[in-house]
Amino acid sequence: MPTSRPRPRAGLLPLRADRPGPRADRSRPRAGALAALLAVVAVCAGDALARVFPFGHHTRSVNDLGNQFVPFHARLWDLLHGDADGGVLLNWSSGYGTSFLPDLGTYLTSPFALLVGVFPRDRIDLAVYAMTVLKTASAAALMALLLLTLRGGRWWAAGMLGGSYALCGWSLAEASYNPMWLDGLIALPVLCLAAEWARTGRRPVVAPLLVAVMWVANFYTAYMATLGAALVLAARLFTERDDRRTAVRALGRAARTVGLGIGLSAPVLVPVYLGTKHAYPGWDRPFAAAGWSDVLARLLPATYTFFTPALFIGTGTLLLACALAFQRAVPGRERWTWTGLVAGVALSLQWEPTHLLWHAFATPNGSPYRQTFVLAGLVVIAAWVSVAHGLPDRRALAGGCAVLAPVAAGAGFSALITQWTYPLFAVGLVASLGALLLVGRGRRWMVPAAVLLIGAQAGQAAATTAFVDRARLNRLDHYAPWGERQQAQADVVAGADDWPRTRTDPGREQTTTNDPLLLGGQGGAYYSSHTPAVLTDTMRALGAGWTSNGRAVQSLDNPVTDAIFSVGARVHRPRDPYQAWNAPDDRPVTVGRAPVPPLVTVRPPGTPVPYGRSPFRNQEKLLGSRVYTVPGTALLAAGGGAVADRGADDYGVGRGTYTLTATCPAGTEAYLWAPGLFGSARLAPARSGDGSEVWFRGKLPAKRAPVQRLGAVGGDGAVRVTLVSTRAGTVPHGAVGCLDRPRLASAVAELRRTGASAVHVTADGVRAELPAGSSGTVVLAAPRIAGWRCQGRPADDYLGLVAVPVPADGTTVSCTFRPPGLRAGLAAGAGSLAVLVTVGAVLAYRRRTAPGTGTGSGTGAGTEAETGAGSRAGLPEAVRAS
Repeated sequence: MPTSRPRPRAGLLPLRADRPGPRADRSRPRAGALAALLAVVAVCAGDALARVFPFGHHTRSVNDLGNQFVPFHARLWDLLHGDADGGVLLNWSSGYGTSFLPDLGTYLTSPFALLVGVFPRDRIDLAVYAMTVLKTASAAALMALLLLTLRGGRWWAAGMLGGSYALCGWSLAEASYNPMWLDGLIALPVLCLAAEWARTGRRPVVAPLLVAVMWVANFYTAYMATLGAALVLAARLFTERDDRRTAVRALGRAARTVGLGIGLSAPVLVPVYLGTKHAYPGWDRPFAAAGWSDVLARLLPATYTFFTPALFIGTGTLLLACALAFQRAVPGRERWTWTGLVAGVALSLQWEPTHLLWHAFATPNGSPYRQTFVLAGLVVIAAWVSVAHGLPDRRALAGGCAVLAPVAAGAGFSALITQWTYPLFAVGLVASLGALLLVGRGRRWMVPAAVLLIGAQAGQAAATTAFVDRARLNRLDHYAPWGERQQAQADVVAGADDWPRTRTDPGREQTTTNDPLLLGGQGGAYYSSHTPAVLTDTMRALGAGWTSNGRAVQSLDNPVTDAIFSVGARVHRPRDPYQAWNAPDDRPVTVGRAPVPPLVTVRPPGTPVPYGRSPFRNQEKLLGSRVYTVPGTALLAAGGGAVADRGADDYGVGRGTYTLTATCPAGTEAYLWAPGLFGSARLAPARSGDGSEVWFRGKLPAKRAPVQRLGAVGGDGAVRVTLVSTRAGTVPHGAVGCLDRPRLASAVAELRRTGASAVHVTADGVRAELPAGSSGTVVLAAPRIAGWRCQGRPADDYLGLVAVPVPADGTTVSCTFRPPGLRAGLAAGAGSLAVLVTVGAVLAYRRRTAPGTGTGSGTGAGTEAETGAGSRAGLPEAVRAS
């Protein structure tokens, strides 16, 4: 016998399911529009309060937003407009030639990313902001639609809760400056919809396509969203009391949907995955669970820190979720299932085995709580279950407040609580309670109550947005938006560009670590999650600097490496005045030009000697000529005493002033290699144009200072360098290298004489014509990353660069690049597409041949389960039983 649901208390209005039909059809767009509007208003209002771009003078390009995402979207703009050096597979602009498909799949394959193409390139920051707001609004709308699909209810309540999901702390504090993560915020409600369709046998073709879009948009957060959708499906199967056979079939359909969707995404997914395997490892940080007082504090508004879960969801939503356990209008099985699921997922954030499961079995380099948005979604669903069955009565609201009280009290022990936290929490709690009590007084109070509840949510979210905006600026590195400096640099680079005859490097004095993507040119700088290990290792051997523990490789301003990589023009510009650590710099923007070998050169036969420790000797090995004098050195402290060694090859330095001495041939140029020095160096005595202070920012292993020019050596050959160290570090014994310019010119002339007579560069390779009679090894001035093939076979490695023996039967060499995994991904995608087409054809045939069927469980037909609030899940128990 079916059991009836508990009835709401007298005098309280249930937020009952809307009946199927035109009204239900209208409720979905209304809920989605309200949720989207709430998200847009709150985000923009918060940014305006904080006076951040585009509403004020403060930049919003913090951390990786300015360093990675804005430059990568500038690269996408170039691709869309046909202005990029390279194509979808190969990026000639960064790192002297790197694979681009993994970056594309990681940062740029969201459908929303195409929006940047309609903006002017010099408004790229505004384009990324518009895309971010649009993603947030879409996540809000989709969550509102999901809620009405799971169970019918008032459209304005679904809209408010959908908005609270998109405005959760994770979205405002973490994903807003990692816009690719917002695709995960969208993916969770979309994948939950796909899971619901699998449960009810609906949309067997559309669902895998949506899964594929989500996984292509951002596979990392889509993986987390898939786990979350699986939990929601399990809860639905349990609470809807489906029999075992029905549940097993539903799980099979869900597995098929996810498998086909991931298979369709394989052409992007497999290269991205293998790109991570070839990437430099970066940070290796063990997981450390946050303190529970900090976790509780992050549930409240206006708190921020990097290594804790951003759990804020709005006090109104939190109150409804906490009231669920006491909500007698909700059947016990449903009440405790959703309450237990929320509690279990919350605990899983703090346990290392489940932490690793959420993060694909690898602790991330940055924030360790990237799955927090899944918990936010489950809290919102729990709040919806609490209110959709009927308005919580006073007992349930009192129970919810009783849960919130120790939460607020426990948060008081956290240092994350600010002066705004408790006032905002109290106002939100009072407003939410007042709104819910007003609804119970009758329908005429419905509109004021809805306005009060939605206004409280919007106000808290806007205030939290403003607080987080300013907190990030105070705690994270940040970068200026596109302005006069960037435009002037881009203009100079464009004027000097001579690609592919030679490269143009936008310069060592960087604005971001991805300046070649942002400003143009073909430089050595590159920062990505997929920075190849071979690039980092090769540039380290040659004396380049880095940040982000080796993931952000910097350009190396050195005439020898410029010759090696065919950099014929190098832009020199003032240090970025936006960065407070930079000393004032009034130098004009100039372009240094020098004759360099072509992109493809021919080296003598034989295997080169492997790299050693000295970057000066390593540069010579790759150049093929001896051009440096590397003298012995002595390092003295300020008092004249010798400095003790740290290890076998370095001097150990602390805070203070030191003098480094050596002897070099007169007229050579002195360069200093001090990757572990944080401070400055000055060559004395100063000559005209020389002797200026040079800054080093080495803090190994996170930051590595590059080899830098100090000045010309005087007639007596004495090299005397004053070092000022501001923190403990090291200086190598072989820190000084003195470059002989005439020898370098002779080496370059020889490489030009024997190098390729013509070089043709394409979007995925190079073809070079060699002088007649060439012999030895052909070397392409590009890192030997995985995927290069020359003359129909895998390319050789010449000290980290692409190489192939000179062909015996001709004077033309052709090298092509295909990212690892592309062929396998295409095969998997084609197979999945064939299966999906077959499924669709079979279902279409069955619909046509089945007698008396008009709208079966096909790919596009809607039924009561899909028209929203009148679904099987949303009808009273007795109706469903009948």
